[in-house]
Order: sequence, then C-alpha cells, then structure tokens
Amino acid sequence: MYERIRELREDNDIKQKDMAAYLKLHQTTYSSYELGKLNVPAGILMALARYYHTSVDYLLGMTDIRTPYPPRKK
Repeated sequence: MYERIRELREDNDIKQKDMAAYLKLHQTTYSSYELGKLNVPAGILMALARYYHTSVDYLLGMTDIRTPYPPRKK
C-alpha cells in the first residue's frame, strides 16, 4: 500500500507537502504513511482514492485495477 500511494503521488508530479496540505496533515505525517511508519486511517485512504480516481482496494494492493467503483446510491 505504501508504495502505491507514493507511486500515484509521484506519477502525478505532486509534492508531499502539497498532498499533506490537501489532506490537512503535516508533511511529516504524510511522509510516515508513504514510508510505512504509520498506518493510514480509513478516512485518509478514502480521500486518496477520491483524489486519484481509484479504489481503496487498489491503494491497499488488493487489486491491480485502478478503476474506481461506481458511487453508491443515496
């Protein structure tokens, strides 16, 4: 998982500080997520999946399909 969130960020030419600001985190906290030093909370995983237009399953490495799930009906 940690490699995936780093690869997505780098593939989109986003700096850690910018992603941390988007997630309303300190840059050091976000860096710790990418390094696997901290577990990524579910809310952050969901925000990353929305940002990168993918699924949480993709971020977690449970699938190699990047396509997000369709939104659930309200």
